Amino acid sequence: MDLDTEAGLVPLVLGLGCERGAQCDEIIRLAEEALMVAGADRRSLTCIASLDTRATEPAMIAAAAHFSVPFRVFTAATLEAESSRLENPSDIVFALTGCHGVAEAAALAAAGKTGALIVPKIKSAHATAAVARGAFIESTPDVVAGRGQNESVSSHSASAYAASEIAS
Repeated sequence: MDLDTEAGLVPLVLGLGCERGAQCDEIIRLAEEALMVAGADRRSLTCIASLDTRATEPAMIAAAAHFSVPFRVFTAATLEAESSRLENPSDIVFALTGCHGVAEAAALAAAGKTGALIVPKIKSAHATAAVARGAFIESTPDVVAGRGQNESVSSHSASAYAASEIAS
């Protein structure tokens, strides 16, 4: 599907999930693959979104810098509120994070209530990505800025993130 139109670019949000310590090049390759699957120009990307426990994750910050977009994170509760819209919910991810998905839910949360998932979760060895149609709105009240600022603490232990399923 080709989302770029003659009238302009369709705004998109990229949701990412990853294991702690995932490599920057892996995350960026996966992000580029997700945009390619969407048939989208990288200029369509309005932000990268993830779970708040990834607010200072170097690979996430590198991906946002690579695409020159903001990196925004959401609490597990906010991502869980998107569970009815997920195409690939996971009970394993829920047990580890408190939400049934990270990449899809983050993309949808950032895209807002009128946003729609256009690329369901795709995986690499240590990460997941999903794309939603919709422009990120900076004034969303439960968004925490990423890029190494004020990492929010989830109620879940960081040690739970060792399992590869967390990338979901």
